Amino acid sequence: MSRKELLGGVSRVVVKIGTSSIMRGKSSISRDFMDSVAEQVKLLRDEGMEVLIVSSGAIPIGLKAMGVKPKPNEIPIRQAAASVGQGILMKEWAECFQRNGMNVGQVLMTLDTYSDREQAVNLNNTIDSLLKNGVVPIFNENDAVCITEIKLGDNDTLSAIVASRTDADLLIILSDVAGLFDSDPTDNPDAKLVPVVRDIDSVLHMAGDTVSGVGTGGMKTKLSAARICHDSGCSMIIAHSREEQVIYRAATGDDVGTVFVTDTEISKKRRWIKSAYAVGRIIVDEGAQRAVLDHRSLLPVGIRNVEGRFPRGSVIEIVCNGTVIAKGITDYDSRDLEKIAGKHSRQIEEILGFKIHDDAIISENIAVL
Repeated sequence: MSRKELLGGVSRVVVKIGTSSIMRGKSSISRDFMDSVAEQVKLLRDEGMEVLIVSSGAIPIGLKAMGVKPKPNEIPIRQAAASVGQGILMKEWAECFQRNGMNVGQVLMTLDTYSDREQAVNLNNTIDSLLKNGVVPIFNENDAVCITEIKLGDNDTLSAIVASRTDADLLIILSDVAGLFDSDPTDNPDAKLVPVVRDIDSVLHMAGDTVSGVGTGGMKTKLSAARICHDSGCSMIIAHSREEQVIYRAATGDDVGTVFVTDTEISKKRRWIKSAYAVGRIIVDEGAQRAVLDHRSLLPVGIRNVEGRFPRGSVIEIVCNGTVIAKGITDYDSRDLEKIAGKHSRQIEEILGFKIHDDAIISENIAVL
C-alpha cells in the first residue's frame, strides 16, 4: 500500500518543530529553515489543508539573548530564558509567515490546559476561529510559569495532544533523526529505517534515550506521542528536518521518515479524559479491575480506598495493585466515595441521603489506559 493510501485524505496537519531544527549549530536561529517552513505551509494551504505549528526553541534562544549558561537543574533562569526567548521566537515566525502572505497567532499552554473541560472547549473555539480567518496557530508550552513542563515535559507530547484535541488527520514531528530505526544509527551503521509502524508495542524496544544537545525529547517521547495519536485516529510521521520540502512531502504522501498508522479511534471525550491531569486516585479490587478493562462502569462495591480530595466531576486515576489502569470522571466527590467504598449500590441513598447513580463512575466516563 502506498503512503498516500496509508494516510488517506489529509485536511488538517499539526507540525512539531524541534529545537535542534530551529537552532542549527546550537547557537543561532536558522532563518532559512524557518522561511522554508512558512513556504511549505503556504503550499499546503493552497491545496486546501489547514496547518498548525508546535514550535520549540524559546529557552535556548532566550539563554543566548541573555548571555547565560545555566546549570542543568537551574529552573528559574530557564524560566526567565523562556520568557525572553518566546518573544524573539514569535517575532521570527511572524516575519517568515508575513513574507508568505500569512499571519500567525501565539498559543501558549501547558499540558494542564486541556485538563479543564471549559478551558479545552474555549481553546478549541479560539483555534477554529484562527484557522477560519487564515491565521496559522503556533503553539508552545508556557515554560516561563510551569516548572513541570521544563523538567519533565516535551513538545512531542504537547503536539500529539494538540493533534488529538483538534481532530487533526496527521502529526508531523520534525527532528534531527530521519525516523525510527531498528537500532541506534549512531552506533550501528547498518541500522535500518522502519518505514511503517502499525503496532507501537512491537517497536518500543527500538527507542533509546538519546536526545539532541538542545532538545528535551528523545525517541521514547515520540513513541508516546504516537500512542496519543493512535487513540485519536490520527497518523503520525517522524522525519528529518533537513529533508528537502519535508513538511509538504510528508503531508502529501511522499515516502519520507517513519509513518505510524492507525485504524482505531476512541471518542473525543475519552481522549480528553486520558490527557487530563488527575487530581486524585481510586484504589479498586481485581473484580472492579476486570469490569473497568471490560469497559463497564465502576461500582462502589469494588472501591477499596480513595486518595486525595476532589469534587464531583473530577478526573481521577483508577488503580489496582499499584498499577494505573484507567482514568475517569467521578459522579461523587472524594468524601462521599469514602463513605460508599465497598458498599452495594442499593445502600448509596441510605448512606449519603441521596443518589446520583448506582455507579461511582459510569462506563462512558472511563478511559482505559
